[in-house]
Amino acid sequence: MTPIELAAELKTLVLEAAEKQSPAGGLSDDEPLFGPDARLDLDSLDALQVSMAIQARFGVRMADSKETRRALGSISRLAEYLAAQLATGQR
Repeated sequence: MTPIELAAELKTLVLEAAEKQSPAGGLSDDEPLFGPDARLDLDSLDALQVSMAIQARFGVRMADSKETRRALGSISRLAEYLAAQLATGQR
């Protein structure tokens, strides 16, 4: 899977797991997913749902809350995190 394909799949996964509609103009790879500047208005329950969906789809468990928070900063950060986890076989 290419980085572009992974990012596209993650956008769909995040929106479906959080039960959100894509924001106007679409979701960019680098925009924040959480916090005051985020257009999706995701909360901690959404983060849990997204992390569970990632585990179900990719077999990668996001156990460390600090690491999870960092990885869920944006689609591009999440893609980098997953690519690294999958490449090293850490699941």
